[in-house]
Amino acid sequence: MAKVGILMGSKSDLDVVKPAVSVLKRFGVETEVRVISAHRTPDEAHEFAANARENGIEVLICAAGKAAHLGGVIASLTTLPVIGLPVKTDMMGGLDSLLSIVQMPSGIPVATVGVNAGENAGLLAIQILGIKYPELAQKLAEHKQSMREKINADDKALQEML
Repeated sequence: MAKVGILMGSKSDLDVVKPAVSVLKRFGVETEVRVISAHRTPDEAHEFAANARENGIEVLICAAGKAAHLGGVIASLTTLPVIGLPVKTDMMGGLDSLLSIVQMPSGIPVATVGVNAGENAGLLAIQILGIKYPELAQKLAEHKQSMREKINADDKALQEML
């Protein structure tokens, strides 16, 4: 079974993480969700990343705000794909988090979704897993078709209304 590890730097990031958990569960992907801080619990971050593959995790999502180093720290410690999920902040509306995650040094890539874009983080994890799990790729294709049908129905209703 496919498994995604989801880390958040603080429990206060849970509302941003919930959509990722929800979409992964809807697609039948197992999740392990943890609060691990790159700055306040570096030993735990190292241990988690070092053992992630052996624990069955195939993709990691790291949600963090402000300095937002969690994704980069985890990516430096594993060869698994890491998706950064920037969390909106009061200071800069999440731009600080986004830039902290997306501007990784050469050799430490972190895929990054938009600020507070938990659903997209989950969907990107599913796209990555779809390379190995054809059933996930098929479910994702069906999901995209469903979105297409909804937009087409909305367009048709709008045209009839006008």
